[in-house]
This record gives sequence, C-alpha cells and structure tokens, in this order.
Amino acid sequence: MPRIDLNCDMGESFGRWRLGDDLGMMPYLTSVNVATGYHAGDPPTIRRTVAAAVEHGLAIGAHLAFPDLMGFGRRRMTVPPEDLEDYCLYQLGALDAFVRSAGGRMAHVKPHGALYVMASEDPALAAAVARAVAKTDPSLPLMLLNRSTADAVAAEGVTLVPEAFPDLHYDGSGRLVIEPVKLAWDPELVARRAVRMVLEKKIEAKDGTQLDVDAVSLCLHGDAPNAVETAAAVHRALTEHGIQTVPLAHLEVAS
Repeated sequence: MPRIDLNCDMGESFGRWRLGDDLGMMPYLTSVNVATGYHAGDPPTIRRTVAAAVEHGLAIGAHLAFPDLMGFGRRRMTVPPEDLEDYCLYQLGALDAFVRSAGGRMAHVKPHGALYVMASEDPALAAAVARAVAKTDPSLPLMLLNRSTADAVAAEGVTLVPEAFPDLHYDGSGRLVIEPVKLAWDPELVARRAVRMVLEKKIEAKDGTQLDVDAVSLCLHGDAPNAVETAAAVHRALTEHGIQTVPLAHLEVAS
C-alpha cells in the first residue's frame, strides 16, 4: 500500500491577527509545522497550536524562518550561515519547550518561505539549518523541496525529506509559484494532483511541462478560503486510491 505524510503549516497567527483554520484542518493531516515566532506565531498561539496537535495525535515540526514578521518570512535575506544557525537553534528551542510541556516530542523541521526556497537551492544555507537541527536532535528529518542540497544536509548528520505541493503551481523548471495571498483552488483538482504525485510521481507545471515529483510528504495550505474543504477532498481521494496517510516516523526515507 502506498503511504505518504500529509502536512500543513500552522500557528501562523499573531496577537489579534488570525490566519488559517488550524483546528478545521487537523482531522485530515498527519503532521503540522508550527510557526516559531520569526515570521508568525506568538507564545500563546504556539501553545494553543501545539496543545491541539497533541490532542489530535499529529506529528509536530518546527516551522523555521528568517526574522521577518513584517514580510511574513517571504523576503530573501543575506544572512551569514553562522547567524542563520543561531536563528534556527533559537527557534527550535522555543518550540521544543512548548512541545515537551504539552507531553509531546518534536518530530521534524521545515523552513518557511524565503528560507525554505533558499535552503532548497543553497547547500551552505541548508547545512546551517541542518547544524542547528543536529544540535537539537539529529534524528529530526529536515523537509525541503527536493534533494538538491541533500549531501550538505547529510554531512551534518541530518536526513533531508523532499515534499510536494498539490495546491501550488510549479513553473517549468520545478520551482514553486507562490501566491501573494492564498487563493481558493478547486478541491477535486487538488485531490487529483495529490493522488498523481503519489502514484505516478508526476505533476503538470503551470506551462504544461510534465515534472517528476520526488516526495515523501505532501503539504496543504490552511490559509486558503476553502482550505478545510480541500484537505477533506485530498484525504478522501488518497484513501479511495489505497494511499495511507502516516507521519514521517512511519515512512522509510531514502538518503
């Protein structure tokens, strides 16, 4: 039976500002990536998100970012690798404290926004993130877009996990096309894309190019207007096609 992890970025509210329906998404997921305060997520939001994830039995990961609250972590920054390592270690420690206090254990790490894109392309930045992960817990897998920086991550004793995005467009070269504000997608279209990613390991780019997909986890976005409906459709389609959704800890990840 094919198996896949189904994850979502969460805890991205801040103060009185709310983003996404985290609680509505949780029943359809196996993993959540909780914002750690640098692009979103204040301490009460982190605490509430972690508590809900533990209640739902979900694997909890740290969603690390550049220090960019005003830009929601989507602006590229020039940061020395040694500073980036410290930024990541700081965020990992913060989330780990909340997870442990809720009776859970951190299960993975995933960069956010500009840091995700840059660490998926730049081995030096990927290695900096991986060093912070290794100092926290080297058994934690690091999610990135593909395996292009896998050697740099592995050199730090950390396993890279590639993921794919059924509710985002790709360009012809395989890069993600990020929407400034998450739009509503047709849930059945997203579901078909998710199933194809798992069974055929393919996705059609925005320009019609047929791209290969190498994914151990699929990411859904919780901030779309119809995010919960989409997550339900994806979960249902995967189940109907005999695909089991399980956390990363239950999957064999090739190095």
